[in-house]
Amino acid sequence: MATANIPVRTEGQTTCNHHKGRQLDMYCETCQELICLKCITTIHKAHPMCELSEVTSQKKQDIRNFIDKTEENDLVQIGKYITSTDTLLKDNDNIFDKLAHELKMQTEKLKQDLDKLREETLSLYQHMKDDNIKLIQKYKQELEMLNKQLKHQIQKCKTTLQQGSHIEIYDTKCEIDSQIHIPVKPILDTVSFTPNNTPKGHLVQALGKVTTSGEGHTSTDQKRSVSSSDGQLQPSSQQQSEDKGKKAVARKTLLTETKVVEEWKSPCYIDSICPTTDDQAWTNNYYTLTLLDRKATVIQKVTHKANITDISLSPTTHRMWACDTQSNILELVSGQLTQQFTTKTCPYSICITAKNHVIVGMSGNVSKYTTQGQMVLTTMAAGTGKPLVCTPHRITECPVTNNVAVIDHSYEHEGGDGNRHVVVMDTDFQKLFVYRGDIPSTCKQSPQTGGEPFNPWGIVYDSQGSLIIGDQNNKNVVLVNKDGKGLRILHTDRDWVGAVGVSRDDLLWTCLGGNVIKMLHYYKM
Repeated sequence: MATANIPVRTEGQTTCNHHKGRQLDMYCETCQELICLKCITTIHKAHPMCELSEVTSQKKQDIRNFIDKTEENDLVQIGKYITSTDTLLKDNDNIFDKLAHELKMQTEKLKQDLDKLREETLSLYQHMKDDNIKLIQKYKQELEMLNKQLKHQIQKCKTTLQQGSHIEIYDTKCEIDSQIHIPVKPILDTVSFTPNNTPKGHLVQALGKVTTSGEGHTSTDQKRSVSSSDGQLQPSSQQQSEDKGKKAVARKTLLTETKVVEEWKSPCYIDSICPTTDDQAWTNNYYTLTLLDRKATVIQKVTHKANITDISLSPTTHRMWACDTQSNILELVSGQLTQQFTTKTCPYSICITAKNHVIVGMSGNVSKYTTQGQMVLTTMAAGTGKPLVCTPHRITECPVTNNVAVIDHSYEHEGGDGNRHVVVMDTDFQKLFVYRGDIPSTCKQSPQTGGEPFNPWGIVYDSQGSLIIGDQNNKNVVLVNKDGKGLRILHTDRDWVGAVGVSRDDLLWTCLGGNVIKMLHYYKM
């Protein structure tokens, strides 16, 4: 039998590789190769063999079969495929021409609607303007008439003083005792117009939804209303988020009693909760992110290779961020948690700010980064003194002042004293105050709650700049004002209070016992 180091016969070669000059006339059935007569007694000794001519007759038939099959089937099928490409090209042109036409028609319709809306608004302005002109002119006429009357009356008084009799003087005095009624200044119709400086999100929503498919056309972070697997791009809420970040806030009035709007059991345990702009909320537990709606339906699940310690929803991009026990800072992109950068130590908590910075809480410090991982600011002390924050369990940013509130569990092995509290810092991470669970004496607590050491577990700012804190030990949800004063207990429950989150309309999502959600209204709507 031929060995591996013996050269293989090349195509068209007629002489033997083993016996120089010998013609290949035979075929070895064992080795399935051509051989010469000398091979019969040497290399291929005792192998069954036959003459080459006996083999080629069968090979000829195999070649004929290949020709027939290829001509009758394969070439015909390939020809059909080639012809079908013309149809595909034509259909492709028709599809995108139709889409372009639909887009153009929708755009024209939107332009017409905008023009109509403009004309209606201008007509309203003109109508209000005309009404105001009438009111002002009437007011002016009344003032001019009164002015004329008073001048006449003054002249009459002067004449009476000079020439009048006692009776005339008496009558004139009686006449001027009557009160002068100055016309009331009219209340004019007022109107204001605030241009939408960032209308793109609303325009995208008005234009329509674009849904793409195909592996070759996946876009990373399209700034359109494109269906994406992470479900986070919400252009229609962009302006709402930016309005929320404005410093001028329409003040709301607290309800006398907090109302429980909804109550339901979550299908998963909840460590942190981040309400979205469309009545849904992202939650996390160990290795899983879960998007829930207000009916406890699971909209989306994202699993991760490492334990997720905390989550935060960007108030500007509406993208979900997370941190894990492997020191990764992650962003949810196309349905997957994607590493953006790493920290030197394990992150406990995370908060995405209105300016799109990433605040990360770690052992002994809180640090602010860009989304690319460049450190901007840190609370870490230069000397050996006690750190401002020892164990940053949760972090939240105020939408009004941009102050930062941090739950500090103050573990002793991380430099703390074991007394849990909330530290509030300004934008430069300078301490403003520390809240240790004080509440007004007028707040009633049931015998089953209150009196336990303050144990803040969840924290969030609402649109008014007030802090909402979930006190796990005392089973309370506490409202704290911007100066660190406890205003009231919003809710007391029979089970311990965990994560808290606030939607854009100040609907409070409160997690109780780890998997029960109560949705609370505490402002007059």
